[in-house]
Amino acid sequence: MQIPKILTIGAAVQDVFLGNSDEFNLISADPEHDFVSLGLGSKIDLNQINFATGGGATNAAITFARQGLKTSFMGIIGDDVAGNIILRNLDEEFIDTSRVEIDKLRSTDYSTILLAPNGERTILTYRGASSHIHANNFKLTEGEFDFIYVTNLAGRFDAIRKIFTQASKTNTKIAWNPGSKELLQPEKVKTLLDDVELLIINKQEGQELFSGESIEELLRAGLLFVKNIIITDGQDGVWASDGKSIVRAGMYEDVKVIDRTGAGDAFGSGFVSQWVQGASLSESILFASANSTSVIQYIGSKDGILKKNAKLHSMPIMEKSIK
Repeated sequence: MQIPKILTIGAAVQDVFLGNSDEFNLISADPEHDFVSLGLGSKIDLNQINFATGGGATNAAITFARQGLKTSFMGIIGDDVAGNIILRNLDEEFIDTSRVEIDKLRSTDYSTILLAPNGERTILTYRGASSHIHANNFKLTEGEFDFIYVTNLAGRFDAIRKIFTQASKTNTKIAWNPGSKELLQPEKVKTLLDDVELLIINKQEGQELFSGESIEELLRAGLLFVKNIIITDGQDGVWASDGKSIVRAGMYEDVKVIDRTGAGDAFGSGFVSQWVQGASLSESILFASANSTSVIQYIGSKDGILKKNAKLHSMPIMEKSIK
């Protein structure tokens, strides 16, 4: 089988993680809405700081590259130190960056991530260069890529439409993991799903797009718009369907959570990395779950991404036909 060629499109971010502070105390009046209280005007000592790169598209690119796919990244970074770090990180993974645009006016995106003791986090993000992607910069030629993996594009539907139109004209398949600003306009999202081969969302996002209470109801409703769909539900696992069968899986492994940043990216890209190589829904979910589980055991979204031929163990997966 020829090695698939895949292009990721979206944000590239410089991340700084701040954690391990005695003053990051969880307040748990509502277990589903834990938060850390920080006194206004206070000075808080930190015992740990970590720098890493993030952004859904670069995170996905690392997964694809480590799984042996011919991988390219398209995005915008600033002409600054953070942008150079991101490019160096991608180059080290042998990811093509020829489609990266350098913005001379804006800085590279930057996130400060406050890590709570339980691995949850609060992310403060500066949306800089990446939110200014231009639709007229996107051009594809026939056979250039087998798949494009589209992530957060800051609600730029003009760019998304151009990307999807170009993909359709060149017979390039689309996997779409829409960002929060895209999902603020669910009707616009749904008008674009005809061109999408695979939609990747979580339960809350599914409820914004489709009718239904349970994930299975959301899954079936989504299949009226898109050929293949994945709906994740955090620690409760994932549902997926290709229109022929429905697959449900729980947690891959119960591990100590260090940092949940990038877990969703690891799952979505992990699934696609196997699926484009001919793996079944169940096989793809197994790897995606293992990839996500590995990532949350490290600080940052990339260090834990699995390499090719990583040893996996089985997990409970249920499959049934769609009636």
